[in-house]
Amino acid sequence: MSVLGPHSIEEFLKTYWQKKPLVIRNAFPDLEPPVDVDELAGLACEPNIESRLVFEEENGNPWQLHNGPFDEEKLQSLPNSHWTLLVQGLDYWIPEAADLLDAFRFIPNWRLDDIMASFAPQGGSVGPHYDQYDVFLLQTHGHRRWKIGHVHDNSSPRVQGTPLHILADFETVEEYVLEPGDMLYLPPGVSHWGIAEDDCMTLSIGFRTPSHAEVVTGVAEYISDDPQLGKHLEDPKPHQPDNPGRIDDHMISELQRIVKDNINNPEAIASWFGQAMTEPKHDGVIQPPEEPMTSAALSAALNSGQDLLWNEGSRFSFYDGSDEDGDVRLLFADGQRFRLRGDATGIAELICAGRHLPASDLAPWLEEGALLELLVTLCNQGSLYIGDSTEEEE
Repeated sequence: MSVLGPHSIEEFLKTYWQKKPLVIRNAFPDLEPPVDVDELAGLACEPNIESRLVFEEENGNPWQLHNGPFDEEKLQSLPNSHWTLLVQGLDYWIPEAADLLDAFRFIPNWRLDDIMASFAPQGGSVGPHYDQYDVFLLQTHGHRRWKIGHVHDNSSPRVQGTPLHILADFETVEEYVLEPGDMLYLPPGVSHWGIAEDDCMTLSIGFRTPSHAEVVTGVAEYISDDPQLGKHLEDPKPHQPDNPGRIDDHMISELQRIVKDNINNPEAIASWFGQAMTEPKHDGVIQPPEEPMTSAALSAALNSGQDLLWNEGSRFSFYDGSDEDGDVRLLFADGQRFRLRGDATGIAELICAGRHLPASDLAPWLEEGALLELLVTLCNQGSLYIGDSTEEEE
């Protein structure tokens, strides 16, 4: 069953995606929450997990922010209302949360940011604001009232005296109360204000894109590693200037030519993009196994019916291009790039389709030694690990 309810993927992408909000009732009718409030509080105490507390008012100041990790005593002494606990990257640490992401594979893997969990008692909120990314807000516990406002940007007035970007002139246009299993989609820039009606938890599944500035600087830095760019600028038309301070138009034209010639390289741009978009967001999310994987061990595990799974925080994508040797498929896994050709390219589609890689689907690829070694490499960099097919079915 689609998480888009009565809406087809085609309709959603054409009518709503990056255009307007959509409430989807009972998007997850049989939802089993991946985490409860006690487990979330435990995660907020971990030093390697990003967590925050937001108070609507503290010592006379509005919308105050505290960054984790937190100690257990602080969390146990919180007031009865008007605060929110946020834990970032829930899918990195909780396999059941990572499994939820397979319901959103109609959106490219490279867009995925992470899942943030938000718990609040009655009245809890993080204030009226907008995000610069697409987000699905999935209710897992309790009830949250969502007030939807107008589109805002960086020029919109903000509330003073808070480190948070709280909108000063929020105006409600639509209003909904979400129950467990309900989901709200919001495109970038649409202002919103979620207020807990009771003890409630919401999962925010975020999808981001880089800014134009990030694209320009990222591509430039990536291309600048090319040894051929070590040569220096030459004057194409040497002549005596009418004034020694003048920068001639022909020099600017030469600079433009250098830039254009070097960015006219789709594979280099794709390589930067694929590596940047799959790069782990936090240190320590992707860790090599304690015992290095071997070809023999992996082959034996797959032949016995054990599946491969993505690391909960892993990101995979691929790109089809060409070079001087012909067609090539670039596979990206957690910031690393792998080149595939010919019949070997098909394994990239299997790896990128979702976090469960059935042993039966992988079996045909094991006969090719290089592809078995690719899977071994992905296991040893921490991107894949061996699961148990029987447990997965249960």
